[in-house]
Amino acid sequence: MNKAIAGYHLLMILSAVDFRFNIHEEEVIREYLVHEFPFHVNLDKQMDTISRLRPDEWEAHYLKAMDDFYDDATPEERKHLLNFAIQLAKADNVITKEENHFLNLLFENWDPA
Repeated sequence: MNKAIAGYHLLMILSAVDFRFNIHEEEVIREYLVHEFPFHVNLDKQMDTISRLRPDEWEAHYLKAMDDFYDDATPEERKHLLNFAIQLAKADNVITKEENHFLNLLFENWDPA
C-alpha cells in the first residue's frame, strides 16, 4: 500500500475495533482524506478489502499498514497520522481498551519522540 492508502486502512481499522462508528469518527477520517487526497479518489476497493477482514485479522492487517505507511512517510508525516489516530480514538469521548491497544501499537513501533 502507498502511504495515503495505508493511513486510510489504519484509521478505518482503528474506528472499527470498538464495534461502534459515529459521525465524529467519520469526520476525522474525511479530514484525513481531504488532507491526503486533494483530488477525488475512489476508495471502494480499499473499503471492500477492509470490510472483508474478520476482527481476528484486524491486528495483522493494521501492522502491515503501519509498516507500509512508515516506509513511505517522513517523521513529520508519521506524527501527523498519529494526531489523526488520537483524534479518531477521542472522537466519541471514550477511548476503549481496544482503541488504546491499537494506538499503543503505533506509538510503540514508530517511536514518535
